Amino acid sequence: MDRIPDIQLLRINYLRGPNLWTYRSALETWLDLGVLEDLPTNRLPGLTERLCAWLPALAEHHCGVGERGGFLQRLQEGTWCGHVLEHVVIELLNLAGMPTGFGQTRSTSRRGVYRMVFRARDEQVARTALAQGHRLLMCAIHDETFDVGAAVAAVREKLDQCYLGPSTAAIVAAASDRRIPHLRLNDGNLVQLGHGKRQRRIWTAETELTGAIAEGIAGDKDLTKRLLAEVGVPVPEGEVVERVEDAWAAAQSIGLPVVVKPRDGNHGRGVTLDLRTQAEVEAAWTLARRHGREVVVERCVQGQEHRLLVVGGEVVAAARGDAAWITGDGRRSVRELIDAQLNSDPRRGTSEDHPLNRIVIEEDDVVQADLRRMGLDARSVPAAGQRVLIQRNGNVAIDCTDEVHPEVAYQVALAARTVGLDIAGIDLVAEDIGRPLHEQGAAVIEVNAGPGLLMHLRPAEGKPRPVGRAIVDHLFPDTEDHGRIAIVGIAGSRDSARIARLVSWITQLSGRQVGLACRDGLFLGRRRVQAGDCTDWASGQRLLVNRGVEAAVFENDAAAMLRDGLPYDRCTVGVVTDLDLSPALAEHDVHDADDLLKVMRTQVDVVLAEGVAVLHAADPRIAGLAALCDGSVLLYAVDGSTPELVRHCAAGGRAVFMSAEGCVLAEGASRTLVPRLPPDAPMLQALPRQTLLAAVAAVWALGIEIDLIAVGVQTFEAAPQAAAAAAPAHALPESRKTP
Repeated sequence: MDRIPDIQLLRINYLRGPNLWTYRSALETWLDLGVLEDLPTNRLPGLTERLCAWLPALAEHHCGVGERGGFLQRLQEGTWCGHVLEHVVIELLNLAGMPTGFGQTRSTSRRGVYRMVFRARDEQVARTALAQGHRLLMCAIHDETFDVGAAVAAVREKLDQCYLGPSTAAIVAAASDRRIPHLRLNDGNLVQLGHGKRQRRIWTAETELTGAIAEGIAGDKDLTKRLLAEVGVPVPEGEVVERVEDAWAAAQSIGLPVVVKPRDGNHGRGVTLDLRTQAEVEAAWTLARRHGREVVVERCVQGQEHRLLVVGGEVVAAARGDAAWITGDGRRSVRELIDAQLNSDPRRGTSEDHPLNRIVIEEDDVVQADLRRMGLDARSVPAAGQRVLIQRNGNVAIDCTDEVHPEVAYQVALAARTVGLDIAGIDLVAEDIGRPLHEQGAAVIEVNAGPGLLMHLRPAEGKPRPVGRAIVDHLFPDTEDHGRIAIVGIAGSRDSARIARLVSWITQLSGRQVGLACRDGLFLGRRRVQAGDCTDWASGQRLLVNRGVEAAVFENDAAAMLRDGLPYDRCTVGVVTDLDLSPALAEHDVHDADDLLKVMRTQVDVVLAEGVAVLHAADPRIAGLAALCDGSVLLYAVDGSTPELVRHCAAGGRAVFMSAEGCVLAEGASRTLVPRLPPDAPMLQALPRQTLLAAVAAVWALGIEIDLIAVGVQTFEAAPQAAAAAAPAHALPESRKTP
């Protein structure tokens, strides 16, 4: 049999927002199976066995069967290779540490061509997983060797490079649990929680409430100690020394043993503990000077190192450290013993996923200095049974939150308030965290801004603490506050730009600063800040990151929805106006109204439970989308006798339609005429009635008063003002480039 040609990846498209497939971001790939269209898996000898040998967890995939082993059953019965690729990619992501449960593969109108999609939190990670999965599947089909470990490592490397760090990811996950949306603002860990005026920003464990002055104080260890001492927080006595010859004098004055550390260092770099001789102190001064501009000598507090996390003035987590020791066997060197007895611990590693750091002697000056004090180096061979101290600190990963004494919690919270940090990692040394500090000679030794959260999220011992949730609750203390502004999405093509502008205008009259993205441009209030079609995802994001925006209106073109997904995760009001096809949709395999309906339902799918779907009742297919809405439904039609509209009102629902008297708002059997809009009103003559009704229905759904709706319609300008000419792109505050 001739070699089977590889599956062709025709198109790869990252869907950033809610889309045809899912509420969340996803990677969509168009596949051409070629001759494999005629070769399902049960006709490819050995394929199932090779896949299961390489990826044993495929046995856990439920697939469409709905139970464990479902995917294996499909493999054995015969399924197509596009479907197989979907599961292979998902499993590679799972193995790399990015759990992924969603995927679909669907045929297109072209024989042998499929659309395969899977959940993708990050585009680059998803593309790497797709490339590796494609290679794996083709090697399995061709019965060639494949290094699964290397493939997983490649995905994991891209994950470490591109995705949020674990601390930031924990905060974002906690925000999602509270239905607070998030937007990533850079390639790192700067994230916006919420939209527009309701937003808050984080950068790992720092927030927009974290002051620069407080950070500066925390970075100056001597200043921090002086401020803490003044408010009664116990700190070790110490002084700043400028010269190496002054270090020993300071140590003698303070009393041995002492600690020597950089005044402005961090992460424990250059910190040497338990110094008792002049030679040790002077060597430690030289080491500390390499890591900071000035050096501090202070009393060495006896006890164990602790890290307490303070959020919003409350201690929310605590962890304890243990010194790291090795035991000699008379055969192996210090370096070999470190690798065998310490670095072999699965909790140690080089990534942020490991609560303990891997110990590399050559990279840790303090470890080298401590070994020299014992007359050892990395090549030394300790005697059998000899215990060697490798690290005195830096191993804080044992949860002790439940042991913290209330007086200790008070002192630590006071330390954070004194420095001025809303989120702080307080380092202290104590024999027993369950006793007040002053009873045991314990002391706070550092206050840290932007503390790491991993030790609390994934402790080496003890239970994880919900520190991400604590930070989100600090930023959004009202549990009913979801950080959302009012968002109106209008899906359709029939005069949808004018509908969007009318909705924006009336909403603005209600006193809110309104952002608008539509075919006519990008607007803030009446000011057009960018001309041209702005129905794309990036334009929409510019509104959501703008701190001045209190409400936003989006015209959602079907092609843009298929290309990018929606620019928001959920909306207050979702409008669907029509199912008119455009030639551009053929590129996305949308050829008729039924295909288009599947796209337009996305706008209804994202309506919040407390929101409203506004649907054009004159098209029964659009009216039928009501069953998919999490919120309530408001129908509109020019003819008040439209069957769907009549049935909806009979069931107590709301509707908007035209009568001989003008525009009518109906709720159940109740009827209200929009004032000052008789049938011969100039605005009713200037606007298509479907356009007017869709806009009136949308703003009524927003809760805008009827009199204000009437004023808005009467004063609306049907075309953008010439005076509102396009401004430079930078005129929109908080703008940013497309990621």
